[in-house]
Amino acid sequence: MKPLLQKLLFGHGGKGRLWAAWLSLCMGTTLLLLSVMIWWNFQELLQGRNSEDSLGSSFLTISKQVTNENMGKKGATRFTDAEINDLHSQPQVQDVGALTANQFPVYASTKGALAFATDMFLEAAPTEFLDKKPAGWDWKQGDAQVPIILSAEFLNLYNYGFALSQGLPQLSESSIQSIAFDLKLGHGDKAETITAHIAGFSNRLSSVLVPESFMKYANEKYGQHGSTLAPSRLLVRVKDPSDSRFVAYLQAHGYTTNAEQLRWSKMRAIVDIIATATGLLAVLLMGISMLVFVLFIELTVAKAQQSLTLLLELGYSPRFLASFMLRRFIPLLLSAMVVALLLAIATQMAAGISLSKLRLTLPLIPGYP
Repeated sequence: MKPLLQKLLFGHGGKGRLWAAWLSLCMGTTLLLLSVMIWWNFQELLQGRNSEDSLGSSFLTISKQVTNENMGKKGATRFTDAEINDLHSQPQVQDVGALTANQFPVYASTKGALAFATDMFLEAAPTEFLDKKPAGWDWKQGDAQVPIILSAEFLNLYNYGFALSQGLPQLSESSIQSIAFDLKLGHGDKAETITAHIAGFSNRLSSVLVPESFMKYANEKYGQHGSTLAPSRLLVRVKDPSDSRFVAYLQAHGYTTNAEQLRWSKMRAIVDIIATATGLLAVLLMGISMLVFVLFIELTVAKAQQSLTLLLELGYSPRFLASFMLRRFIPLLLSAMVVALLLAIATQMAAGISLSKLRLTLPLIPGYP
């Protein structure tokens, strides 16, 4: 009986138009899914799943801009508690930490083939803001040596700038970590010399870092101020460093950070435009394909008018005939959705595999780690 109904109701041609509508619907759905995935993947890459696979780092070092007006004014570039709390309350800000600077003179020196001597500065950062915590970082009073985390950029400047120009040997990370040097802390009767070594390198912070416990101890013992000074640099973890509202907040308050870390603000706007345009095109294509489907169904019903009248006279109910025709078209609609979903997942997996070669992490299946 079903083959007979199939022939009576759908035996009037038009298969080419049907499959064209199916293909258009499949393409429109695929484009819509891809436009959403483009936007979603960019957000994933901006934030990163860990500290090393993010396009736009989630950690910023913020300071107040030095201007002609505040230049020379004591404490003008330091952050008050109210300013820190206000920064912490911003929607994009997840956490705020202070870089604690030394309040005493520091003089570093070493002997041998790589002998040097220089005044320098030290800073301490909360452990949760470090990209890598080296072994033995938890310093306590009485330890033989003070561990130091050096900015990787400082080593690069030495190797490819200073060393080559002065005829000095270039140093690998492992070789410089094996060198111990002296730190003279304080001045006058309070001066004391201790031993220090490079325990690790940081790609996130451009500074010379010591443990917070050591900085607190040294500032209390050798410091030149009666109380702890307010910080002049803050470490801020943000959800999206390219968010236009956050960038506007920094500019409005005269705060500065590495402009390179905010470079994705323009890129994000471009991606949003591309994703929106692709989505609108996909919605338009889906609308046209759905319209073609509706017109095809109406045309099929019109061509099968005589057959429908005959079947009604033979006792077939209108509900049965409508259900029979729907069972013809609904699977086609669902199959277009399924094929589009599979194509989108395949594209996501290909993108994830390609980006993994660049040390960028994307879920191979959207929504799953």
